[in-house]
Amino acid sequence: MLASVVIMLPLLSFHPLLATMRRLLLTFLLAAMPLTSHATEEPDYEVIRKLETVELRQYAPYVVAEVVLNSTAEAAGSQAFPILAGYIFGKNKGEKKFAMTAPVTQSAVSAPVRMDMTAPVTQAAVPGGILVQFVLPKGVSLASAPEPLDPRVQLRLVPASSRAVIRYSGTWSESNYQEHLALLKTALAAAGVATEGEPVLARYNAPFTPWFMRRNEIWLALP
Repeated sequence: MLASVVIMLPLLSFHPLLATMRRLLLTFLLAAMPLTSHATEEPDYEVIRKLETVELRQYAPYVVAEVVLNSTAEAAGSQAFPILAGYIFGKNKGEKKFAMTAPVTQSAVSAPVRMDMTAPVTQAAVPGGILVQFVLPKGVSLASAPEPLDPRVQLRLVPASSRAVIRYSGTWSESNYQEHLALLKTALAAAGVATEGEPVLARYNAPFTPWFMRRNEIWLALP
């Protein structure tokens, strides 16, 4: 069925209304495809307490590829994506090879390495700009991760940590973010839970995912 749809799509572009329908159909197909494949890998965590819409989580250590951009919070994500995705999809020195499934295996090779995408992509304000991170697959350590070719990309081990998290759907707008950040802070204040550091925006979906299907989270570190 999908093949027949793809064949018909070029024929729709001859009429403006049909061209619009074609774009909407492509968006739907792209958004639906990840739902039919295996679940996207995420960092391991345990929920240690629930406060209505807020979870207190204990995260295991994980490795990230990150970049700091002198940009606005709204623009940083789109600017960082090609830089970090380039590393994930092969812009590296290829010193290690990773299996497509867990556990990750490694061997010496000469070709660049392509790694699986994981979730979430996180973003937070830091001195000098906005820090954007891609989580690397489980089993990848600082020792086994291939060295980036782009000097802007840095690899770092995120240690085990506790975080307060609120989950929400919708757009990545500043108003939606601020609304749920306020809800998170209010719930934590009511429960007497202290936090530290800057909030982190965690996005679990591709930009073409419809807003009502998106999973977004805001993280606050616990002392």
